[in-house]
Amino acid sequence: MMDWESKPRYVISVAARMIGIEAHTLRYYERLGLVQPERSSGNIRLYSEEDVDRLRYIKALMSDCGVNLAGVEVALRLMQRMTEMQQQLEEMERKIKKVVEAEIEDIIEDIIEDAEWKEV
Repeated sequence: MMDWESKPRYVISVAARMIGIEAHTLRYYERLGLVQPERSSGNIRLYSEEDVDRLRYIKALMSDCGVNLAGVEVALRLMQRMTEMQQQLEEMERKIKKVVEAEIEDIIEDIIEDAEWKEV
């Protein structure tokens, strides 16, 4: 089973209605690269929850904040970069934790060995 079949997906008319914009606007955003919906085997656009959230964010930037499409592209790139940096930080944190835990185990083993020598 393909991953997209296990999660909710919306055809363009439903996604447009959920977001409150026209279907042709979604197609335009796709041409600009602002969103990349998956496609069914029949080449029908299928929008994920993440796509819908992203499109709501785009709509809010434009309608509530007065940001133009160029500004939206910059904001989305910055958000992507921040997400990547957060993932890198989390990976570094996991690696550091692993090293610290190994060091602690070594110290505990040394303490136990020292205690055993003192008992002899």
